Amino acid sequence: MYLYNSATHKKELFTTHTPGRVEMYTCGPTVYHFAHIGNLRSYIMEDALEKYLRYEGYDVNRVMNITDVGHLSGDSDAGEDKMLMGARREHKSVMEIAQFYTDAFFDDCRKLNIKTPDTVQPATGLIPEFIAMVQGLLDKGYAYLAGGNVYFDTSKLTRYHIFFDHDEEDLQVGVREGVEEDTNKRNKNDFVLWFTKSKFEDQALKWDSPWGVGYPGWHIECSAISLKYNGEYLDLHCGGIDNAFPHHTNEIAQSESYLGHPWCPQWFHVHHLNTDSGKMSKSKGEFLTVSLLEEKGYDPLAYRFFCLQSHYRKALVFSWENLDNAAGAYRKLIARIAALKPDDGPVDGAVLEAARQKFIKAVGNDLNTSLGVTAVYDALKADANDATRLAIIGDYDRVLSLSLLEKAAQKREDDARLSAGASTSAGITVTGEGDPAIDALVLKRAEAKKARNFAEADRIRDELRAQGVELTDTPTGVVWKRV
Repeated sequence: MYLYNSATHKKELFTTHTPGRVEMYTCGPTVYHFAHIGNLRSYIMEDALEKYLRYEGYDVNRVMNITDVGHLSGDSDAGEDKMLMGARREHKSVMEIAQFYTDAFFDDCRKLNIKTPDTVQPATGLIPEFIAMVQGLLDKGYAYLAGGNVYFDTSKLTRYHIFFDHDEEDLQVGVREGVEEDTNKRNKNDFVLWFTKSKFEDQALKWDSPWGVGYPGWHIECSAISLKYNGEYLDLHCGGIDNAFPHHTNEIAQSESYLGHPWCPQWFHVHHLNTDSGKMSKSKGEFLTVSLLEEKGYDPLAYRFFCLQSHYRKALVFSWENLDNAAGAYRKLIARIAALKPDDGPVDGAVLEAARQKFIKAVGNDLNTSLGVTAVYDALKADANDATRLAIIGDYDRVLSLSLLEKAAQKREDDARLSAGASTSAGITVTGEGDPAIDALVLKRAEAKKARNFAEADRIRDELRAQGVELTDTPTGVVWKRV
C-alpha cells in the first residue's frame, strides 16, 4: 500500500516495524458533547484504512483514547477544560457527561459501521502512567517545574514543527493570536504536561502527584496510552488535520524525548468537512449529528457513502443537496444489487481473485475509497454470473462497510412481500401493504385515469395523500406505501 505521510509530505510505501503487524493509534473524541458529522468523517476514513489493512492481510492492533479530562477549549493550554464546560451546561457531574457522550459516540459509530478499536482507553483510567511519563521527562531534562505546573521544554529539541515547516524564530511566537500569555513558560511553544491547582481552582477531576494535586495536560494522554498498548514503536497514527498542530506535534516531542528513539514514522490526517459557511464546529450553535440525519429521514450509511466518494485529503463540502444526491445514488446501488440472483450458479474463484487484485491496486493507492466505490459499479457489469458478482461486492464491502449485501437481501424480501400483496383488476396491478380499502381506492383512481377523468383521479390522489398514502405510477401498475 502507498499512503501519504503528513510527516514527510509525500506518498510512501507503507511499512511496519514488525512485518505483517500494524500498531495503529487513533485520537479519540473529547466526550463533552455529541460528535458532529465532521468529526465522524475522520473516524469513517480511519475505519476504512484499518479495514483495508486487514483486507491486505495485516494483523492490526488499533488503540484509541477517550479524552475525559485535560482537553482545554483552546486546544493548547488556553481556556477551560471542555469536560467541565459540558458538565456545567447540563448540570451533571463530569463523569456522568463522559459516560453519556462516550455511549452516544459509539452508538453513532455503530450506525455508521465503524468498528470499535481493539483497545479503547479513557484518559482518567491511566493517571499513574501519565505521572510516570511526566517524571521520566523531568528526569531526562526535557521538562521543568514553573508556577506549580510541569512544562515540556521545546528548546531542547532540534526540530519541533514536524508537520509544518517554520523558521527558528517562529518557535518564540504564540500558538494563537489573542491567547493570554502563560508567563510560566520559558518558550512560547512549551506546553503543559501536568496542571496543578495553580491553573484552575474549580477543576472537577484531580489527582495526587509528586508536583501537587492536579490533572494531566491533553497531549500526554495519547503518548502514554499508545506506549502502554502499542509498545515503543508505533507504525501509524491517525487523526483529523486540526490535530496536527499542536496536539500531534506535542505527542512526537514528548514521546521521542521520553523513549530516546524515533516513535511513529507514518501520520495519516483526514481533512475537514466544511459547510458553505466554513469548517463545521460545535461552537456555531446547532451542529449536524447522526441523530439529526436520521430525524430528517437519511440512512446513516448514506452519509458514509457520501464520505467514501471523496478522498480523505480533500476538504469535503456538506450540503443537504449533496447528501440527497449521495442518498439517492446509494438507494439505486442497493436496488441494482438486489436485482442480482444469489443462486445463479457457483462463484468463479478466478474472477473473484482478479477483482480482488484490482481493488487492492485502486484503494491501495493512498486509500482511494472513491475508486473503491467505482469498483462496486464495475462488479455489477462484470463478465460473470450473478453469484460471482455478489461475491465480489461482498468482498469489497469488507473495506467499504456499506452493508451492501445485507440491504440488498432486505430489499429482495420487501419486494417479494409487496408483490405477494399485489391485486389486479381490469389489467391494472396495484402493489401495496395489504389494505383492501386502499387497494380499492388506488384501483378506482387508475380506472379514472384510464377513462381520462383526470379531475376524479386527482381527487382520489388527494384523498389518499390525506391518509398518508403515497402513490407511484410505474410501467407495470401502481405502487402505494404509507409515509
